[in-house]
Amino acid sequence: MKNIESKKDRDKRQKKNQVIIGGILIFIMMASTFGIIVNSFGGENDVGKVEYNGYEFKNENGFWKTTIGNYDFIFRYNPVQVERIEAELGYLSDYSEVPVYIFSEDYVSEVEIYRNLGDVVERFQGACLTEEGCKENWPIKDCLNNFIIIKEANESRIYQDENCVFIEGKKENLTQLTDEFLFWILGIER
Repeated sequence: MKNIESKKDRDKRQKKNQVIIGGILIFIMMASTFGIIVNSFGGENDVGKVEYNGYEFKNENGFWKTTIGNYDFIFRYNPVQVERIEAELGYLSDYSEVPVYIFSEDYVSEVEIYRNLGDVVERFQGACLTEEGCKENWPIKDCLNNFIIIKEANESRIYQDENCVFIEGKKENLTQLTDEFLFWILGIER
């Protein structure tokens, strides 16, 4: 037999249940928030790290960061994620404190060069190898100058001709190829 319950008792029981459920939900939300805060400050886990040829890359905000000497280098890809291209390229010292000319058909790859070599080079300057398709105010330069040319091609390749470096590949691969070039000149890939 079921006990007869007054409206007052039923309302009191419902209110008590609502307070208990509300308290549990508040506790779960606060515990979750606390867990996220502790995790963001807490010990580092290995999910965002890659070791490669003695260099440690840490994933920070979707970019891969490593420190070499006094410089921090930040890449879109880590060395494990890029296509391996055999190349004979110069070293970072070849770009140190000299003007570097750049021509790029891919903005993201161009930014990758600026971000990583900006503290090393004297300055960057847009330039062209030929007058065809060249912007009005850009100078025409040759391979006697330090010149980086990033352009679309059917085949992926990175090569150096005198002081010109050519980074060529499909549009969707140009940033990976640019990172591969940077890994070579930094000595990470040798």
